[in-house]
Amino acid sequence: MTALAERLAAVTAIDPDAPALEFDGAWHTWGDLDRAATEIARCLAEVGLGAGAPVGLLLRNRPAALGALLGLLRADACVVTLSPLLGAERVGRDVAELGLPLVIGERADLELLASDLLAPAAHAPVAVAELGALGNPVAFTPAREPGAGAAAAPGVAVRMLTSGTTGPPKRIDLRYEVLEQVMAGAKHYETGTGSDLRLRQGVVVVNAPLVHVSGIFRVVQAVLDGRRISLLERFTVDRWADAVRRHRPKTVSLVPTALRMVLDADVDGDVFESIRSVVSGTAPLDPDLADAFTDRYGVPVLTSYGATEFGGGVAGWNFADHQQFAKVKRGSVGRAHAGCALRIVDPESGAVLGPDEVGLLEVRAAQLGAADWVRTTDLARLDDDGFLWIVGRADQTILRGGFKVQPEVVRGALEQDPAVAEAAVVGVPDRRLGAVPVAAVERRTGHDVDADALLARASEQLAPYEVPVSVTVVDALPRVASGKVDLAAVRALLDGATAEPGASR
Repeated sequence: MTALAERLAAVTAIDPDAPALEFDGAWHTWGDLDRAATEIARCLAEVGLGAGAPVGLLLRNRPAALGALLGLLRADACVVTLSPLLGAERVGRDVAELGLPLVIGERADLELLASDLLAPAAHAPVAVAELGALGNPVAFTPAREPGAGAAAAPGVAVRMLTSGTTGPPKRIDLRYEVLEQVMAGAKHYETGTGSDLRLRQGVVVVNAPLVHVSGIFRVVQAVLDGRRISLLERFTVDRWADAVRRHRPKTVSLVPTALRMVLDADVDGDVFESIRSVVSGTAPLDPDLADAFTDRYGVPVLTSYGATEFGGGVAGWNFADHQQFAKVKRGSVGRAHAGCALRIVDPESGAVLGPDEVGLLEVRAAQLGAADWVRTTDLARLDDDGFLWIVGRADQTILRGGFKVQPEVVRGALEQDPAVAEAAVVGVPDRRLGAVPVAAVERRTGHDVDADALLARASEQLAPYEVPVSVTVVDALPRVASGKVDLAAVRALLDGATAEPGASR
C-alpha cells in the first residue's frame, strides 16, 4: 500500500462519526467515506482487479463520486478520469479505446454512455459499478465476457485528461509519488500546518471540478490534513459566498474567471473577514484584476503556476513573498516551489538565457522524481530574484507578416474595456500575411459592446500588427471544466472570420 493510501485510510478511521463532507446543506461522516472505500474495494475484488488496475470514474462534484475517488486511491488503483460533460459519444469512445475493465458512476451518467452499458450481465460489455448515496452499497454488474482490457499501471494514481484548451485533450499519468510530492510542495502556501495525524477544525471549500487536477488536489490535500470539505457541485457566486460565510476558511481558491465573477457581483466585504489569501491558478491572471480584487476586499491574490503534466503547481506566490514583493514584481506568477527548478532557454538553440530574457520555460520538478528538464510551450522570463513571468505560449504565437503577435498581450488590451468581461484571441489563416489575430469577447452583464469602438480603444495600446482584424461579441465564451476558455472551441466559433472588423454575434 502506498504512503498516500495508508494516510487516507488512517484519517477516515480517527473518528468515524465526525462530520467530514458537506454537500447541498447535509453533512456526511468520515465513516461514510470509509464505507465508500470498502464498497469500491469489493467491486475491484469482484472483477479481480488489484493495485494499478485502470478504472474509469465518471466524476461530478457530488459525494458519491468523491467517495469513489478516495476509495480507488486507497486501493492503489489507477483512476481514469471521465467527464460526463463531454457527452455520451466521446466518453463512450474513451471507455472503449482505453479498454477499461470497470466503469464507476451514477446511474444517469452510465445510462448516457450506451444503452447496453447497464444491460443485464448477459450483455454488458464492461463491468459497471453504479453509485448510490455516499457510503451505501454499490450496485455491481459484471461484464459478460471480460477481455484482456488495459494493462495494469502500477504506481499510477490518476490517468488524467488534460483540459484541451488549445487542441485535442491528452492523457497524462500522475504517479502516487508525484501526488505525494505535490501535496508536500503545497505547504509553500501555508504556515503552521503540521503533518500529525488528527482531525482539524478548518473547512476547505471545494468549487474546482473533481475531473480537473485542481479539484482532485484540493480534495486529497484536505483529507490528508484531516480537514472537513464543503463541496460545491459547480461554482456560483451565491453558493460560494454562503459557504465561505458559514465556514470561514483562511484560504480559498478561485480561478481568474471566478475572481472576476465575485468582483462583478460586488459581494459584500464581510464574506472575506476570515480569508487571509486567495490562491488563483489554471489560467493567466490579469494583474489589473488581481489589484482590483485586493483593493476591493483587502485580500492578496496569490497566483500559482503549474500543469497537469507536473501534477499541479511548480511555482507560485506565498504570503511572505507577496508582502515583500507584490508591487515590484507585479504580474509575476511567483517563484519555484521547494524542490523545483526553473530556467528559460532559447527556442531554437536550447541555450540557457539570462535574467529577463524571453524564451521557453523549462521545469525540473521534484515531484517527477527525475533530474531531467521538461520543456513547456510557455514563453516566459525569470528575473534575478527567481520570479517568473509568463508572457505567452509558443504554440499560440500568431506570425502576422513576419511580426509575432502574442494573444495574451492582445487579450489584456481588450479586457481594459469596462464592457468586456473576458476576451479570447486566436490566429486564423490569411493568404497574404500568413495569419492574423481575431478575437471573441464576452460582454459584461448589463453592458453592450461596440466592436469597432473596442478595436479603436485597443489600438491605442497595441502595435498596428497586434490589432485583431475582427471582434465577435458573445454572451458567454466556451469553457472547459476548469473554467478556462476553450480556445479550440473559440477557433471553431470564429472559423471564417474575415478582415472586416466589427463582427458581432
